[in-house]
Amino acid sequence: MPPAVADLGVGTGPAWLDAWLAAHADDVVGWRRSLHAVPELGRAEHRTTALVAQQLLAAGLEPRTLPGGTGLVCDIGYGDRCVALRADLDALPLQEDTGLPFASTVDGVMHACGHDAHTAVVLGAGLALASAPSLPGRVRLIFQPAEEVQPGGALDMVADGAMEGVQRIFALHCDPRLEVGKLGTRVGPITSACDLLEIRLTSPGGHTARPHLTADLVEALGLLITQLPLLLGRQVDPRSGTVLVWGAVQAGEAANAIPQHGLLRGTLRTADHATWNELEDKVRALVAAVLAPTGVGYVLEHVRGVPPVVNEAASSGMLAGAASAILGPEASVGTEQSSGGEDFAWYLEHVPGAMARLGVWPGHGPMRDIHQPTFDLDERALPFGVRVLAQAALASLTT
Repeated sequence: MPPAVADLGVGTGPAWLDAWLAAHADDVVGWRRSLHAVPELGRAEHRTTALVAQQLLAAGLEPRTLPGGTGLVCDIGYGDRCVALRADLDALPLQEDTGLPFASTVDGVMHACGHDAHTAVVLGAGLALASAPSLPGRVRLIFQPAEEVQPGGALDMVADGAMEGVQRIFALHCDPRLEVGKLGTRVGPITSACDLLEIRLTSPGGHTARPHLTADLVEALGLLITQLPLLLGRQVDPRSGTVLVWGAVQAGEAANAIPQHGLLRGTLRTADHATWNELEDKVRALVAAVLAPTGVGYVLEHVRGVPPVVNEAASSGMLAGAASAILGPEASVGTEQSSGGEDFAWYLEHVPGAMARLGVWPGHGPMRDIHQPTFDLDERALPFGVRVLAQAALASLTT
C-alpha cells in the first residue's frame, strides 16, 4: 500500500529519523485524522489525552497526565540539559464544513486551528527521538489543554511544573498562507497580546420622549463604541500595534423605550509587552471618563489574556536551520507578526524559545484560513514538522 502522504525530507537524516518516518509517517497522519474526527473543547480533551498517552506508553515511555485529567508531560532521554516541545490539544466550537472523510463527528466542534496536526507532529517527533541510539540530553513533550480558553492552558502546565529543568522550548503553528515545505520564522514578537473586555451598563430606563428624566443607556453605548478606541489610541505608542475592536453589542427591544441594561464586548490587542502591562489601568480610567457625564452605571470586566509570543533569536535560528537542513535554504522564510494571541507566550516568560509557522497550504487552490468551518491542511506538512522539531531539539541539546 502506498504511503498516505509523501515525506518531503526523505533521506535528509539522521538515519534513525529517516527510518522512523519510513515506518511511521502513516501513523502520524492517522493520529491527526483520528483526533480530527473526534475533537474536544478546552479542558475536556480526555480522549485526545488518552490517545497520546497510549502511544507513548506503547513505546515504553512514562507520560504523566495533569491532575485535571487532560494534558500530559513526558520526558525522553537522560541528562541535565532539557528542551521542550509543545503541542495544544483542544478544538474550537465551530461546525465543520470541509466534507473530509474524517470530518468531525461531534456536532458544533472541530479542529479549525490545526491543533490536531500540532499534537500529531509533537507526538511523532517525540517517538522518533525516542528511537535514536542516544540523545545528548532530555526532550520534554508538553501536550497542553485549553489553548483556546483565555488566559490559556499553558498556565496549567507551568503550575504543574512542566517547565522545571527546561532550558528552551519550541512549538509549531499551522499557517494556511504558507506553502507546505516552508517554515516561517521571526525573531522578536510573532503574535500579539489579547485581552477581553466586557462592559455591562445599567440605567433606570424610560420613555424616549423624556430622555432628560433618565440616563440614556443607548447613547452611552454609542459613546463607548466610538470614543474608547479613539481615546485609547492617543494614550499608547502608535508603534505598539494596539487595537480595540468591538464584537458584540446588546441593548433594548422597543424603538420608543430607553433600555435598563446594555452589554458591550470586544478584544483589546497589542504587539508590545510593555504596553500590554499598562492597558488595563488606561481602559478603566477612560471608561469612567467617557461615562461620567451620562449618568449611566457600569461594571467593567477586563480579562487579561496572553502576552505576545516573543521569539528568542537563537531559538528561531535553530528552527530555521532545521528547515534549511531538510529542504534547503529556501524552506526557511520570514514571517510577519500576527495580531492573534497564543498562550505559548506563557512558557517564554520562564525560558527562551520560539514558535514557527508551519506551511500547510498545498500551493494551489484557496488558502483556507484557521478558525473557519472550511479549514483544512496539506498532510505532507506533518512529516516535515516532525523533522523540524526533532532537528531543532537536537540542535538545542548540542549547542
